[in-house]
Amino acid sequence: MTPSTPNNGPTGDRAQRRRTTIHDVALSAGVSASAVSKVIRSAAGVSPQMRERVTQTIADLNYRPHAGARGMRGTSFTVGVMVTDFSSPFHPEVAEGISNQLDQTPFQEIVVRGGVDPSRQRRSIEALFDRQVDGLIVIAPWTPQEWLEDLGREIPTVVVARHGAPRHFDTVVSDDNLGARLMVDHLVSQGHTRIALTSQPSGGLRGQYVLSHTERERGYEEAMRARSLQPQIVRTTYSEEGGYRAARDLLDRSNRPTAIFAGADIAALGVLRAVEEAGLRVPDEVAVAGYDDIAVAGISRVGLTTIDQSARETGETSARLLLERIEGRVDPVRYVMRPQLRERATTIKQR
Repeated sequence: MTPSTPNNGPTGDRAQRRRTTIHDVALSAGVSASAVSKVIRSAAGVSPQMRERVTQTIADLNYRPHAGARGMRGTSFTVGVMVTDFSSPFHPEVAEGISNQLDQTPFQEIVVRGGVDPSRQRRSIEALFDRQVDGLIVIAPWTPQEWLEDLGREIPTVVVARHGAPRHFDTVVSDDNLGARLMVDHLVSQGHTRIALTSQPSGGLRGQYVLSHTERERGYEEAMRARSLQPQIVRTTYSEEGGYRAARDLLDRSNRPTAIFAGADIAALGVLRAVEEAGLRVPDEVAVAGYDDIAVAGISRVGLTTIDQSARETGETSARLLLERIEGRVDPVRYVMRPQLRERATTIKQR
């Protein structure tokens, strides 16, 4: 037997309380329901006065659009975000930037981890698609280009940290080639000629459609060869353990490098650990540099020289571009962030 709910008291009041609808907002604001919908979606064609009036009414009535009903209408006001890995601080910082941008809108992000396996990433993205999100932001996908193009045909999509000129989705990338060249220039200016790089495998991606780490590797090789210097590259993973393993390999060589350029800050932390275990001084015997400028890099006890590629701005830009696509823009946009060198203690010798 199912127990009955009393019709009086706090529980009964909640049971009988009717949820505020979009029509209630429209009636109270003195506008049409379609006008309220436009305000909620931040759509064009709404005067500032109407937008202010409707927004205030929504706040007064404590109106929250019903996700299930919106999904059936074709708009869920949710954005799917796939990150590769939560252990790399860069990806959560991008996700934070996305969240910051969406805070100004009715949209809410749903974040999932895809890992680096292409099939796992596809399943994660498809799971978001099946939940009727209105758009997707995909960070560092290892998936084939045509699969991403098909995805972009189906749903508004922005891809982060993937180079190339797509036809059916937008991209936000750092100029990784330039960033790597900036770092090589800096290390050479400090007197280094034996400069090694830690990187990752390409994941089978070639040509123009490559991930950021492959483009950094290209920039590093170009800068080294332009100075008649011999590149040294160790490919592991962008993780603390991956950087540690790469550095152990490099430091065990007879002609060990005097500078190690880690392709990501999280890997640079592993390099620092390996250098310390080897009893070598940073930066006097081995200089260490990274890429990303994560928060820990700027802590004085770390003082990691790195390349700032503006993770939060990357996220904010990605969200802005996605909202434009949701509103109807179809022409692809390729937004390139300009990297900045951050010189710190791990490469600057004390005079």
